[in-house]
Amino acid sequence: MASDWRRIETALRGSLRLFFRDKWAQRGNRKEASEADQEEGGQEAQQPSALEALPIDVQLYIMSFLTPKDLSYLGSTSCYWRLAVQDPLLWRHFLIRDVPSWPAMDWKSLPEAKIFDRSLPAFHNDASYDYMAAYKKCYSCCKQSLRSRQPTYGAMASFFQSLITQAEPRFAMFGPGLEDLSESLMHKMMGTPEILPLAGIPSRQIHGIGSGVTFHLNNQKFNILTLYSRISKERRRPKEEDSTPINKIFHAENNPDGTTQYTLIDHVKNMCGLIDGFIYVADAEVHKKHNRPTEFAQIMAMLDPALGPSNRPLLVLSCISDAEMKRIPCVYVAHQLQLNLLGQPWLIQDTEAASLAGLLDGIHWLLKQTEHRNTQ
Repeated sequence: MASDWRRIETALRGSLRLFFRDKWAQRGNRKEASEADQEEGGQEAQQPSALEALPIDVQLYIMSFLTPKDLSYLGSTSCYWRLAVQDPLLWRHFLIRDVPSWPAMDWKSLPEAKIFDRSLPAFHNDASYDYMAAYKKCYSCCKQSLRSRQPTYGAMASFFQSLITQAEPRFAMFGPGLEDLSESLMHKMMGTPEILPLAGIPSRQIHGIGSGVTFHLNNQKFNILTLYSRISKERRRPKEEDSTPINKIFHAENNPDGTTQYTLIDHVKNMCGLIDGFIYVADAEVHKKHNRPTEFAQIMAMLDPALGPSNRPLLVLSCISDAEMKRIPCVYVAHQLQLNLLGQPWLIQDTEAASLAGLLDGIHWLLKQTEHRNTQ
């Protein structure tokens, strides 16, 4: 995966040099003609800056390492640089370079898949997509995920909130990342009170496939109902010994066209009408095979608007077992799961089961979305 990105970036940078050499040479010719006109008219021509005087390849090489903030400063220095830093091909390069390393993406900021798939000639002939705006949206989401979850006034706000009786939001957690990782995410959540304190012991089970656990974060209690496709004994059994696993969450029906349609079993369907949001744990480890079309179909079955409000938020935890595992970038996972087709607010967040890195950012977002939905 990393080598693929390096090849794409190398090819893109080489193509960038060619495109910019042609485009900026035309600008340079126009500028020289303008300067000649000024000299003929007796006006003193403005000398280019030291940076503008550099070869085009060198200018491009410098800009390819800048941040959006740096580019903003550079673009404010002259008309020449204001035009140069807005070139869409440069921003496409930044998207390909930076987005795979960002830990979060939401329904507002996910860039289109064609950014990564379209060939350079096709891109050059189509200027309909605003790559600069797409980058800024992604960057804004990334910055929000890196901010502190508690603002400076959060302690006082939490104190006043504690004086008000609030209903505990209830979230359904499901997905292959709950069952297939070598490190159990749910066990780690329950066993690390210094990160996510428990506010209530597991309350009950639903036919042996899940239990409700109450946590609290920033003085806000919330309940997570875990849903497993197999009971604990089956999950402990090696996969090769379980040749015909029976899914305890979904019914599967084969359609005449060869596709499979999933529906919830009755008691999960009843539970779905009582919850405030969803947490889907996706397995993001590179070395495994993933059936993303099946995952998407199961997500759609769980989010069926016939079972509850259609605007309930979805948090996708793009999870790996520990820091030693190579992960699929969350922007890839988002497109593989076709999250762009969903109608409700969603966030995909990189998470690590062993350390719970990224988990609190996702939970904080989910609680905010639930609070916002309840106040509407």
